[in-house]
Amino acid sequence: MEEYVDILDEQGKHTGKTAPKSEAHRKGLFHPTVHVWLYQGNGMVLMQQRGHLKDTHPLLWDVSVAGHIHAGETVGSAALREVEEEIGLRIAESKLEKIGVFKEVQQHRKDLLDCEFHHTFLCALEVPFSSLKKQDSEVEALSMVPLTLLAEEVWGLARPQKYVPHGTAYYQTVIKAIQARL
Repeated sequence: MEEYVDILDEQGKHTGKTAPKSEAHRKGLFHPTVHVWLYQGNGMVLMQQRGHLKDTHPLLWDVSVAGHIHAGETVGSAALREVEEEIGLRIAESKLEKIGVFKEVQQHRKDLLDCEFHHTFLCALEVPFSSLKKQDSEVEALSMVPLTLLAEEVWGLARPQKYVPHGTAYYQTVIKAIQARL
């Protein structure tokens, strides 16, 4: 069954319309997503390598957990659902700390224009890395990386062949927000 998403205007406001996710991507319709960055107090950040069959950025490293918000679903419940689906971790919504909403437009190919508003959260990872269970259909690998290394590699997108190109301002905001909590 095709996943439906809420359609947003260019300012991120709900239009009252929904569409299949494939149609939103084909037509370049704005829609909401969630990004959850998990980190440990020792300065390590959980990174996800996108699955090799993904339509966009296969095998590139990305935010710990990301996904689309289903039509009618709240941002918080979507974040919790995606965390459980992608890495097998159940968390309480109170553990999520929202750091912003980021508008992103990426033309992947002629028939795939991704126009999204990323509702972005931080969450302390309070379980051992070894207890995480990746979703094989979405996630190729998981890795804990030092925040300092991540900052070196994404600041100014120094390693664009390795990471999803969310943009320097996005990565700087995330890195500074995690640093402030260490």
